[in-house]
Amino acid sequence: MEDQTLRALTRRAILALFLGGLLLLSYEVLHFFFVPVAWAGILAFVTWPMYEPLVRLAPRMPNLTALAMTVALAAAFVAPTLWLIAVLRTELGTAYVLVRDELTLSNLHMPEFIVQIPWLGEQIQAILERLANDRDALRAELLQWLDPWLGKIGVLAGGVGHFVANMGFALLTVFFFYRDGARLAEQARQILRRFLGYRSHGYVKAVADTTKAVVYGIVLTALVQGLLAGLGYWVAGLQAPVLLGALTGLVALIPFGTPFVWGSAGIWLLLTGSTMAGVGLLLWGALAVSSVDNLIRPLVISSATRIPFLLVMFGVLGGLVAFGPVGLFLGPVVLAVLLGVWQEWLEAGRPHDDTRVGSGTTVPEPAATLPPRPPDQLG
Repeated sequence: MEDQTLRALTRRAILALFLGGLLLLSYEVLHFFFVPVAWAGILAFVTWPMYEPLVRLAPRMPNLTALAMTVALAAAFVAPTLWLIAVLRTELGTAYVLVRDELTLSNLHMPEFIVQIPWLGEQIQAILERLANDRDALRAELLQWLDPWLGKIGVLAGGVGHFVANMGFALLTVFFFYRDGARLAEQARQILRRFLGYRSHGYVKAVADTTKAVVYGIVLTALVQGLLAGLGYWVAGLQAPVLLGALTGLVALIPFGTPFVWGSAGIWLLLTGSTMAGVGLLLWGALAVSSVDNLIRPLVISSATRIPFLLVMFGVLGGLVAFGPVGLFLGPVVLAVLLGVWQEWLEAGRPHDDTRVGSGTTVPEPAATLPPRPPDQLG
């Protein structure tokens, strides 16, 4: 008896070591592709409603439909992204030279209507005059402040090749996700049901709703804000509208962060003598750009998911810091699943109403024998 138990434990230990070693080796082989695969999964999930009509048109040609959707995806996302990178690399140098020359060679004056504001106007003009009288110190301070950012920008510019390679792997992967996505999704559901039971339906729904909320409530609204702000910068006559628009879109991922960009640009126009352009840009930013942040974004997020808006924001920002760009989606998804577990524990801890025998009703069955709840009733 003891020999049989020992042999069984030995077999389990060997099996565990084999599986552990296999997983470790698989990780070493595949971890370079985790980010492209994650992006491919996100893109396939978000664009799946647009892919379904192609499948209905040609149900017996999955390779052709997947290829057509992948080419359309590349034309819609990858080509504009590469163009944006090329434009940004040009405008960065232009913006740096412009700011340096304005701060070190010209006089900055506030418009007369701002100078006439009691106390505030005098203080602002005094600061500008003090900076103008010591140009060398101003130039050194400007260069000291910009050097770290220029170094980071240089690293990003040098990593364009790495970005292009990742996008290539993501497009290759998304082709197979389109072609075999339904089968892969069903296999994933079976595995989750095996480990989590009926709870897996609620967790999968939380992941899907959160991804949609991030895409429509965070990414698309930030893109709209960047486009609106870029249009305003171009009309106002700023030298790097694409750069400033991209910066506004990036800052728009932070709640109520866009005024720091378009507000700074408007003040810069006022300081350099373009009073009408500065006032117009400030009005455009307040009435058009920030209205998306203040009104549209909370409505979109609240309609896409039951997760609180603040929790989605924390997930976006924390995910970006922890995982990089792909954390824009992973962070909120992790918090959404955590919130689902929390709500399920709260529901499981609530006492059930007992009914007396003989009152015309039957005593409810124990919780362990109740049938699984449908997915739309899961917390």
